[in-house]
Amino acid sequence: MLKLFFVTSYVILAPFVGAFADELPKGRVMFITNLVKVVGCIMMFFSVHPLIAYAVVGFGAAAYSPAKYGILTELLPPEKLVAANGWIEGLTVLSIIFGTVLGGALVSERFAATISALLPFTHLELSVSLEVALAVVMFSYLLAAAFNLKIPDTGARYAAQERNPIKLIVDFSHCFITLWKDRLGQISLAVTSLFWGAGATLQFIVLKWAEQALNMPLAKGAILQGVVAFGVAFGAMAAARRIPLKKSLTVMPMGFAMGIIVILMTWAHSVELAYPLLVLIGALSGFFVVPMNALLQHRGHVLMSAGHSIAVQNFSENASILLMLALYALLIKLDFSVNSVIVMFGLFVSGIMWVVMRRHAANQREYDSLHLIGEQKHVGT
Repeated sequence: MLKLFFVTSYVILAPFVGAFADELPKGRVMFITNLVKVVGCIMMFFSVHPLIAYAVVGFGAAAYSPAKYGILTELLPPEKLVAANGWIEGLTVLSIIFGTVLGGALVSERFAATISALLPFTHLELSVSLEVALAVVMFSYLLAAAFNLKIPDTGARYAAQERNPIKLIVDFSHCFITLWKDRLGQISLAVTSLFWGAGATLQFIVLKWAEQALNMPLAKGAILQGVVAFGVAFGAMAAARRIPLKKSLTVMPMGFAMGIIVILMTWAHSVELAYPLLVLIGALSGFFVVPMNALLQHRGHVLMSAGHSIAVQNFSENASILLMLALYALLIKLDFSVNSVIVMFGLFVSGIMWVVMRRHAANQREYDSLHLIGEQKHVGT
């Protein structure tokens, strides 16, 4: 439910956050949206329902993303976008791993005992230790906001943004259709949407697989999610070093291979086999998604604006997450075995990637769109 409320924020706010990201300098947008996350934390202090408070944090995250990725197209030439995305994705995944470990530590009994010893409470109640843990998270958001203040103004300026909600939705719909009709935009958008939907679903699959195939409890099964994330970070860094933007579309077979290799999980019944297999799955994912993400940002920047294109990307990717999680929940409700789910998941990912590759080949036969990669935006900013 927490994940549902968080992801839904991205989908609902997509028509509005792009305009907000282009209205102000990107550093200022990131500063404001980190403060929104702080507000979400404060709401928990005042006993607001956690789902509502976390939705507010999701609002901040949804508005933060177009600025975070959009600033890359303002700062860098097209040929450096893959490298920049590799570093951002790699470091983001590593921060997720660190955050997961930190979160586990903050809610542990050892943390409560340590805080009890440091603070003047004879008997520390659980709620007090959780409030201290929440304060640590809130301080992290405040620290991030302080960093945002040091982000230089790129000087990029866009046309005055609409304020009318209806017109914003109409404008977003136009951007959505434009990016999906573009021969390069539709391919990269399909791949990144598949990646994020598959990645979110794989997290839950890994937990159930760890429980049934490896006899690992939930706490240890969560470590395997970190193993996949480590592989994603490694693959992202490798793509940043080896794949230029001009060759970004050559990585699509990696996505097809990832789906096939996921099926091998059904034959892994020991940790010794599980760890390298999950690292490989993660590495293939990171290696193929980073160049596609860079290509999507580049085409979005050329066709519209940085903020609007990232908003379309976030909408498509998070709608994919909701759809694939709903399909996964349906399979679990129908009592499919975890091995059956893994096989169907792998075949689904490979099948979609095969369709996307065929679509790209058809596009190329009609019109050589590859020469558009690296094209600069001709309208003034």
